[in-house]
Amino acid sequence: MNQIVKDHPDLVTRVEYGKTYEKRTISLLKIGLNTEAKKKAIWMDCGIHAREWIAPAFCQYFVNQILQSYKTDAKMQEMMKNVDFYVTPVLNIDGYIYTWKDNTTRLWRKNRSLGPSPDCYGTDLNRNFDANWGTVGVSFNCSSNIFCGTNATSEPEAQAVTYFVGTRKDDFLCFLTIHSYGQLLLLPYGHPNYTASNYEELMKVGQDAAEAIKKVHGQNYRVGTSPDVLYPNSGSSRDWARMQGIPFSYTFELRDNGTFGFQLPEDQIQPACEEAYSGALHIITYAHNQIYSGAVAVTAVTLWTLLLAAGVTLM
Repeated sequence: MNQIVKDHPDLVTRVEYGKTYEKRTISLLKIGLNTEAKKKAIWMDCGIHAREWIAPAFCQYFVNQILQSYKTDAKMQEMMKNVDFYVTPVLNIDGYIYTWKDNTTRLWRKNRSLGPSPDCYGTDLNRNFDANWGTVGVSFNCSSNIFCGTNATSEPEAQAVTYFVGTRKDDFLCFLTIHSYGQLLLLPYGHPNYTASNYEELMKVGQDAAEAIKKVHGQNYRVGTSPDVLYPNSGSSRDWARMQGIPFSYTFELRDNGTFGFQLPEDQIQPACEEAYSGALHIITYAHNQIYSGAVAVTAVTLWTLLLAAGVTLM
């Protein structure tokens, strides 16, 4: 991260916005042109689940690609003027480092907080957000991989994201959280009794992103809510972001479909990142274009705000 800042001082700054349970600093890269105008924002985080190693690799790849394409691509230059990208390469730093210890820890999923019982470690950070917390697809047994914590947002890593994004929620157009595996694009909500107010649009944008992914290396990604294509869950950061009024919120589940699972071979790192980049860029570009579309921009912003307000009220 420090090297990226050093190589691109005109575009990139490093922002510290929290501490993990083991007191490691949680940082993101803020990427965009410094302008006088107030800018919108794009969120991306990777590595909320420790064992999903392809996710932090993707965040690094994503940052590198947008910085490289900025040099020659007019659309990326336009987006850098209008929005700031906030990218957290590894959110669950404690858990991630723990998975690198040895083969016995490689498949650790949760953070490393001490649970309510002795010798019981870790909360599933993606069950800990204040979004129908503790209702479906969770466990209250602290030994479980899907232990949701003692209460909503009990974990410092979830608190960091909640505060940083929540205090700027009106700025964010898009919230992307990167996981593996399963080759899925998941949209809100994980609870089967709730439907996002812009569900149809989220599905269409997701399906178009899946088409963009397929064009790169022929890989199929399924699109839908978690109950429809995976399993019901509650307390996810994706659902929390949509409940904050951020219009485009997706979970990416990267390669593969279970052959290697969380232990994706090294020779698949680059192709997995290349295809996911194409999908992420489609969603980001679409979200950007809803606001920044020339002469109709002001009208679009007004209409969008009204629609979102209506959706949030209904929910």
